[in-house]
Amino acid sequence: MNPQADTNNDTTTTSERPRKIKFDYEDDDQFQDETLDETVTESSNLEDDALMCDTDEIGADKTSADYYFDSYSHFGIHEEMLKDAVRTKTYQNVIYKNTFLFKDKVVLDVGAGTGILSLFCAKAGAKHVYAVECSQMADMAQEIVKANGFSNVITVLKGKIEEIELPVAQVDIIVSEWMGYFLLFENMLNTVLYARDKWLVNSGVVLPDKASLYLTAIEDAEYKEDKIEFWNNVYGFNMSCIKKQSMMEPLVDTVDQNQIVTNCQLLKTMDISKMAPGDASFTAPFKLVAERDDYIHALVAYFDVSFTKCHKLTGFSTGPRSRATHWKQTVLYLEDVLTICEGEALTGSMTVSQNKKNPRDVDIMIKYSLNGRRCLISRTQYYRMR
Repeated sequence: MNPQADTNNDTTTTSERPRKIKFDYEDDDQFQDETLDETVTESSNLEDDALMCDTDEIGADKTSADYYFDSYSHFGIHEEMLKDAVRTKTYQNVIYKNTFLFKDKVVLDVGAGTGILSLFCAKAGAKHVYAVECSQMADMAQEIVKANGFSNVITVLKGKIEEIELPVAQVDIIVSEWMGYFLLFENMLNTVLYARDKWLVNSGVVLPDKASLYLTAIEDAEYKEDKIEFWNNVYGFNMSCIKKQSMMEPLVDTVDQNQIVTNCQLLKTMDISKMAPGDASFTAPFKLVAERDDYIHALVAYFDVSFTKCHKLTGFSTGPRSRATHWKQTVLYLEDVLTICEGEALTGSMTVSQNKKNPRDVDIMIKYSLNGRRCLISRTQYYRMR
């Protein structure tokens, strides 16, 4: 280990631990509202389904280059999100258990995808739902709406939120599943904020309305050896130049909670109903205190979202101690292996901003210092999610 001094790192931190929020998450279908259908039937037969949705016509002329710019035309992406029960069931419970929010209201679904959230809202009694989807999936959403008998309630609009015009001047509710890896990857949050500022009534509701980003530290020797150190010797050849690049790309993967070495630090909470677009770029201090003697190979970021306008606080976490989601966690490997003793603190700051060339990408800068009995180091590292 080669400790390096960083004379610019004068970050001050606090030792406050984030309060653990207990979300009302239910895994099964115990809830039934009298205003909703009491039964849900299984798909009837494949021939009927094929007649309703002619997949040969939708996106059949798209090339691989088109898909690069239109990744959400892939059915597999939507299948993964729909099968994420934590994600989809939370939205379903929020809508079905809080019909007072939706009854006779006009709803805007930003980034509607297959239209699942719009269908939930329509079934909960919304007066009308405008489902906006920019990708080719909008064509399929239109078919899905028709097949389920909601064409008179749900209008699918194909295009970018920033470019379309709604048939109405205002909406009462904006619902969206805008969160990306590391919460902010893909920069869909700014699209939601644009829609909020343009169409939402003064007393309107944004769902979800709160999102929080957290940081912790892990021991991950085996995986770091496989993913990063691998480049030092590839069949007898030095490819360490790739190692430097791979270190800069955060890894999206599932972290075993037993790997966690420190406390979890709240970095940033965003109030979607009030924040400005620029608030998604920030610098936040952190202080991660070791809970045992161990090594630190990486920092891990994850997020929570919550729906505070419900009868009961509802939401979900993507953290390593929670039920797995398709977002997993974001792992940021450190250049050095840190040796930390119980009670010692890894302190520093994280700066998050949009990439200037590609606003969908996220630039991350981490400054960290450890002044311990077995390790003395101060370093700055840069990452880019793309």
